Amino acid sequence: MMPQNASQPLNARTFSPEQVAAEQAAFMRKVYAIMAFGLGATGLTALVVAHSSLQKLILGTPGVFFGLLIAELVMVWTFASLARRLSAVGAAALFYIYAMMNGLTLSIVFLVYTASSIESTFFVTAATFAAMSAYGYVTKRDLTGVGNFMFMGLVGLIIASFVNFWMRSPMMYWLITYVGIAVFVGLTAYDTQKIKELNVIGNSGTEEDHKEAIHGALILYLDFINLFLYLLRLLGRRR
Repeated sequence: MMPQNASQPLNARTFSPEQVAAEQAAFMRKVYAIMAFGLGATGLTALVVAHSSLQKLILGTPGVFFGLLIAELVMVWTFASLARRLSAVGAAALFYIYAMMNGLTLSIVFLVYTASSIESTFFVTAATFAAMSAYGYVTKRDLTGVGNFMFMGLVGLIIASFVNFWMRSPMMYWLITYVGIAVFVGLTAYDTQKIKELNVIGNSGTEEDHKEAIHGALILYLDFINLFLYLLRLLGRRR
């Protein structure tokens, strides 16, 4: 998202609170729609791969699987800089390519968990995400402190997950699971508020507005996917 900085006071002087609220609502609807299509692309890709010979190639060849993971990380880390140089169509294409690549690696959940538990966990995730995103959208409380705390928790999660990859401690596994759920619940609210507030008022329908919406959709998409994966560890039934 592009920060408002100098444009923020101008927005406040130029537009009424009702106009600002209406444009923010329209912008967030666009963000949620893009995010939903991304989730659909991920889910459909994962489902197709799980029932095809591609799964053996991806999961049975460590080089392919870890190569996809590295490619996904690079795409996320470079998305903001790449999106600025691309058109809105190009940025959208990059987002959906990433979503489908994520589906390739996430097809593994169909091997590990039962289809019914994946489905029920998805609905629990959707309800939790919707509640926390709605809270982040309507609350007047500044969630910056919450976001900073959750970011520190996220760094701790990454370090603990790396350590437990070697330790294989069941106690640490469950601690990481519960902390992961809490972190992404908090980040969902914080990121929603941040995306809403950083929307540049007055540029609705422009190329820049579309790219802002795609960037916001990516952030919320990542919150949703990570929340789903941690909840699946808790609620999913293994095969």
